[in-house]
Amino acid sequence: MDKIKIAVVGLGNCASSLIQGINYYADKTEEDVDGLMHWSIDGYKPSDIEVVAAFDIDARKVGKDVSEAIYAKPNCTTIFYPDMDKTNVTVTMGKVLDGVAPHMKEYKDDSTFIISEEPENGKDEIVKVLKESGAEMLVNYLPVGSDEAGKFYADCALEAGIAFINCVPIFIVSDPEYEAKFRDAGIPCVGDDIKAQIGATITHRTLASLFADRGVKLDRTYQLNTGGNTDFLNMLNHDRLASKRESKTEAVQSVLAQRLDDDDIHIGPSDYVPWQKDNKLCFLRMEGRTFGDVPMNIELRLSVEDSPNSAGCVIDAIRCCKLALDRGISGALTSISSYVMKHPPIQYPDDIAHDKVDEFIEGKLER
Repeated sequence: MDKIKIAVVGLGNCASSLIQGINYYADKTEEDVDGLMHWSIDGYKPSDIEVVAAFDIDARKVGKDVSEAIYAKPNCTTIFYPDMDKTNVTVTMGKVLDGVAPHMKEYKDDSTFIISEEPENGKDEIVKVLKESGAEMLVNYLPVGSDEAGKFYADCALEAGIAFINCVPIFIVSDPEYEAKFRDAGIPCVGDDIKAQIGATITHRTLASLFADRGVKLDRTYQLNTGGNTDFLNMLNHDRLASKRESKTEAVQSVLAQRLDDDDIHIGPSDYVPWQKDNKLCFLRMEGRTFGDVPMNIELRLSVEDSPNSAGCVIDAIRCCKLALDRGISGALTSISSYVMKHPPIQYPDDIAHDKVDEFIEGKLER
């Protein structure tokens, strides 16, 4: 099959895991593969994805081959595919805008971003790279809080006439006005804010659905997360967290039998612990009432390697987006967005979203 040609903005831990995974699964078969929700999506396998353009602003990545940049600091995720061949794709200097939080300058070089001295590229230059590379879609992996930068790259995708996959909590695909731009341009989009395969959000949603299904009244809940990657360091600035908290909170509220008062639900990043690196700890508590209004509670501790956990979802989003391109579908892909994103245009319960994705893959559902 033809390669699925993608461009990536932000060569951080998540992009590293995705690109490692594309190569890791290249010599696997359906019989011996683990870690994927779908081995084949209408014939497209993980190894059919090819990175043809990449953008970053870090001095240790700009100008380097993608195969080198994905292992460069401040990346700290697990290296599960260490011997990647050279891609002959050089990382292009992007545009900083609000992509780097000011407080990150106060931390060690190995933990934070070092802005390249290369001149920033504007929209015209970035669109030119996208067009010349032959990219069919742009995957957005910018840091949380990069609202201005995220919309800048969405506009670049629109001008280049390519699809857009928004993996971060910037409301683009779930914004009716922005979604209409992609629909009118005749190109698909997927978003917003990537879930993990088994992460804090999907676990919390599943337990919340279980409470509702079993007739247990949920009274209050919290989800506290800690980690040691640049994402958690970036989120120490709580001014950048509004959309992240809304995305994660709404993902849980949407599956409750009755929405909780704001005072009874707290979900969001809690602290930066450098030695955790890319390991994320989730501390979850749910308090409810069973038969006879008798109280009960659940406390859960979840430990995951954060970036590979989300890459398993992105690899499906990319392949579903390719199907939409093949089929001439434009605008938000609501099935895959609901299945793998925290803040999609339409929130379906996870089991229904799963079934809708399979129906979309089989061609029984338009989007």
